[in-house]
Amino acid sequence: MVWVNAIVQGLLLGGLYALFATGLSLVFGVMRLVNLAHGDLIVLSSFLALVLVDNLGWNPLVTLVFLIPLMAALGFVLQYVLLNFTLDSGLAPLLATFGLSVVIQNALQEQFSADERGLHVGTLDTDSIRITSQVSIGWFRLIMFLVAVVLLVGLQLLIRRTRLGRSLRATSDDQRTAQLVGIDNRKLYGIAMALSMATVAIAGVFFGSYTTFAPTDGPARLIFAFEAVIIGGLGSLWGTLAGGIILGVAQGIGAQISVGWGVLAGHLVFLAILLVRPRGLLPGPELA
Repeated sequence: MVWVNAIVQGLLLGGLYALFATGLSLVFGVMRLVNLAHGDLIVLSSFLALVLVDNLGWNPLVTLVFLIPLMAALGFVLQYVLLNFTLDSGLAPLLATFGLSVVIQNALQEQFSADERGLHVGTLDTDSIRITSQVSIGWFRLIMFLVAVVLLVGLQLLIRRTRLGRSLRATSDDQRTAQLVGIDNRKLYGIAMALSMATVAIAGVFFGSYTTFAPTDGPARLIFAFEAVIIGGLGSLWGTLAGGIILGVAQGIGAQISVGWGVLAGHLVFLAILLVRPRGLLPGPELA
């Protein structure tokens, strides 16, 4: 039963990794942009939630009411004002997002120092559902996983059943043809980044509530997000969920073998899948 518990906890952790990866997958699927600042934006969201909690006394989960529209607006402006001008310029998008990553990390260290912080969600931190004497499911982890599933279902419905979603898929498939039929790619990319940053806000709050965080934690979050996207398959939102779950379960089993094997086991599984299926487990020909 100890191994069952490790798998269950890893599966629930996979929900957090899916939250990390959703925005990255969406942006890459629409505009083929690898956002190197993605992890730092997640950490930025955690710190913004901390500011609201400290100054207004809100529960971290309540801060999402403010953070989601704030980060979405920031994403639209960032894409519309800066990143749109780099998309057709070779390495320029990578350099721009790398520079943004450096700026965010240094700004956070200047403002908050290098100390680790944490968000506390009250009794959800400790409350759990006991299945057996050795298997229990924490309420917070369960909520985190369910939020990831609901978020991905919502994005899937938006992409498949709305006019905006059809425009996103058309642009993902062939941006030049999409322009010929009247789609404003510049504006659409801004909307895609706004959706991505809305998911970043959710990921940041759950990350900050799940564990401690520091200004330099962004690159590690980016690696987990990138691995989940690659495992699941580029262009597949459902693959993102599958990738997050596989990564989380691998880390859970590895940690059960030895504490130091947790993160390493996830990396090894990622490399193994990359060798066997370079396109991932559920690759999509377009945003799907």
